[in-house]
Amino acid sequence: MSHENQNRYENQNRYENQDQYGNQDQNRYGNPYASLAGRTAVVTGAASGIGEAVAVLLAASGSRVALLARRGDRLESVVEKIRADGGEALAVVADVTDDASVDAAAARIREAYGNVDLVVNNAGVMLPNPVDDGRIDEWRRMLDTNVTGVLRVIRAFTGDLVGAAAGGRPADLVNVSSIAAHITFPNYGVYGATKAAVTYLSQALRIEFGPRDVRVTNVEPGLTETELATHLDNDELAGQLDGMFDAVGGLSAAELADVVAYATSRPRHVNLRQIMVLPTRQA
Repeated sequence: MSHENQNRYENQNRYENQDQYGNQDQNRYGNPYASLAGRTAVVTGAASGIGEAVAVLLAASGSRVALLARRGDRLESVVEKIRADGGEALAVVADVTDDASVDAAAARIREAYGNVDLVVNNAGVMLPNPVDDGRIDEWRRMLDTNVTGVLRVIRAFTGDLVGAAAGGRPADLVNVSSIAAHITFPNYGVYGATKAAVTYLSQALRIEFGPRDVRVTNVEPGLTETELATHLDNDELAGQLDGMFDAVGGLSAAELADVVAYATSRPRHVNLRQIMVLPTRQA
């Protein structure tokens, strides 16, 4: 074996036996995501659904987690559950459609936990209706939440992520998009367009952040049991969605959280950049 190949082999073994902090035997306590211990995470849309499940799993894996959403009472309930299970969590009432609200939330998180090294952009709304209904108010709400809201959160924490990576620590930005970014559904055109924007943004950000060792992961769920379905005010579309769940079955929020935890717990030189997660029958 050449000297070069020997070094490559030794380096590969070193990566396999260490977590992303360089700690040996990360699974010795039986937690597959033990390498997340000691990290500081922000999860938006954390009052329910995927965001709640991600926050709970990250905290159970040893991360300090700041939960962001508009519903303070619901956030406090989730935080109490996390703390009762021995985790560390902070409820931060914030609206991703408001610049000042996001900036204030970031300041509060840094005051409590210091700089952040893991951001999960999950907040979103789904308001499907025929385009010829002309519901500009709904279009603005989806664009401001699903696209500009994502950008506001990225702006608030980019410095933290870049700083963590420069210090040799893992740094992750996870954007929750949707299968609707690729597959068109009748009457979901504007929603799908906002998610396509998130998927494209994630791809573009890798070019900016990747050379600085910040990982960008884009997760695109298919049918998932969340509160998004309750946003529908169109009985016909609501019935169609119910029929899809009956025929195909949906993913649970916990199953999506498992995907996020897996991606962010890899060694820091490994980026699972694009993850499409569908129920088997939907695929």
